[in-house]
Amino acid sequence: MGSSQGSTISTNVIGIVDGSSAQKKVPYIDSLPVYVKELIAGGAAGGFAKTAVAPLERTKILLQTRTEGFQSLGLLKSLHKLYRHEGFFGLYKGNGASVLRIVPYAALHFMTYEQYRCWILNNYPVVGTGPIVDLLAGSAAGGTAVLCTYPLDLARTKLAYQVKDSAVSVKAGVTSISVNPAYIGIRDVLTSVFREGGIRGLYRGVGPTLTGILPYAGLKFYIYEELKIHVPEEHQKSIVMRLTCGALAGLFGQTFTYPLDVVRRQMQVESLQPAFEGQAKYKNSWDGLTTIIHNQGWRQLFAGLSINYIKANLPDSIYFWFLVLFSGYCNNISA
Repeated sequence: MGSSQGSTISTNVIGIVDGSSAQKKVPYIDSLPVYVKELIAGGAAGGFAKTAVAPLERTKILLQTRTEGFQSLGLLKSLHKLYRHEGFFGLYKGNGASVLRIVPYAALHFMTYEQYRCWILNNYPVVGTGPIVDLLAGSAAGGTAVLCTYPLDLARTKLAYQVKDSAVSVKAGVTSISVNPAYIGIRDVLTSVFREGGIRGLYRGVGPTLTGILPYAGLKFYIYEELKIHVPEEHQKSIVMRLTCGALAGLFGQTFTYPLDVVRRQMQVESLQPAFEGQAKYKNSWDGLTTIIHNQGWRQLFAGLSINYIKANLPDSIYFWFLVLFSGYCNNISA
């Protein structure tokens, strides 16, 4: 990112005043509007962080949705099973959809957060400039990003849910391996879902998503800012401090809203489950929570949570760290 070859464009500036023919390199990124820089920072941070933990994300989805053959497996056994039946790239199945979704999501979240924060400060000064503003701005930014990118999240979940069945049947001397209903790719998922259920189909599960993302996004930014207040001033710019604050902020937010994430995942893949094909499994978020507790046990609401701790804290730490580095890089260029 610091290379002049990738981040700047050499522009010839003729010295009119002194008549010299000296050339001045003008950083390309310095000429971009602030909101574009915010989009680049948020998008790059989100995409990089998501890719780093893609195998863990897929395993978590399989546990949340009680995929056949994975209900009783732990993290390592699930990863080993995926690798054995689908190879190395099977661990990253759906990662393309994940990155395609998380880049605009993270970019919109970061950009709208700054915009909402400025709007609140300008129009409601009575709120003050403390963590409350971060809570409100973070919640609004999270909701906006979800609504704009939800169909891609739906596609990502459906693609990740598809696993080659490990059950091998031998009949009349013929060996066969059954495969769950498959989508070819992102476009196939979106067109098929839209054809079957229209816009409502593309936003199946958005209820628990919004219910969870609003407090999660708000708490994440709120706790992050609150933790920084209690850090000695001499350590405010420490990378370790920012990584730690980001990790703790993600930990609290993810734990509080995790049951809603399980409901969301199960609602997203219910059309791929034969027992519920063509009909809604859960009417709403509350029905999903109560039904899962009654039929699957309360522990299912936290299935994969330990994986989520590993998966969530690292991306959140990288996310905040990357934003700080990029912001500092832009400031140094503009100086």
